[in-house]
Amino acid sequence: MKKAFIVHGWGGSPEEPLHQWLKLELGKRGFEVTIPQMPNSQAPVIGDWALKLNETIKESGRETLLIGHSIGCQAILRHLEKLNPGVKVGKVILIAPWFTLTNLETKEEWEIARPWLETEIRETDVLKHTLEIVAIFSDNDPYVSLDNAELFKKRFGAKIILEKNKGHFTEDDGVREITSVLEIMDLAGA
Repeated sequence: MKKAFIVHGWGGSPEEPLHQWLKLELGKRGFEVTIPQMPNSQAPVIGDWALKLNETIKESGRETLLIGHSIGCQAILRHLEKLNPGVKVGKVILIAPWFTLTNLETKEEWEIARPWLETEIRETDVLKHTLEIVAIFSDNDPYVSLDNAELFKKRFGAKIILEKNKGHFTEDDGVREITSVLEIMDLAGA
């Protein structure tokens, strides 16, 4: 059974139009789709989000697809690095992933982001648990500079897709769908 897990971002929810569109489209391609409500989405904590993913994704396999948005990408990477030896997921798609951030507006936002920015992610532990990582960036994301694309390519060998004028891929940016995700899936025969 093909399974997909979509992890929303900071301040987000499973009900966001993009996530619901992905759920519908992946369902048409035979995926059983789960979009967990991540804990304390307004002030995400690494340990809480990692625990939620561990509770939600009980079994992973080559027919498992993980999709994250923004801080949800960080949560997925941290989940992967802690998986048991020999466990693999088929594909990881990261939308607006980051190791660096810009333009956070308040001291509180920086305090929330700091542990995510400063707590190491071990590439080797992530890479042994997935067959492929694809990272999707926008050329006008106010928070995620394109320097991150190079970091994901270098650290994870990620295939990079650059979208035009999608901002941070939120409803406020007018983004309700990302067809490149489906193109990735269709090319893979999913």
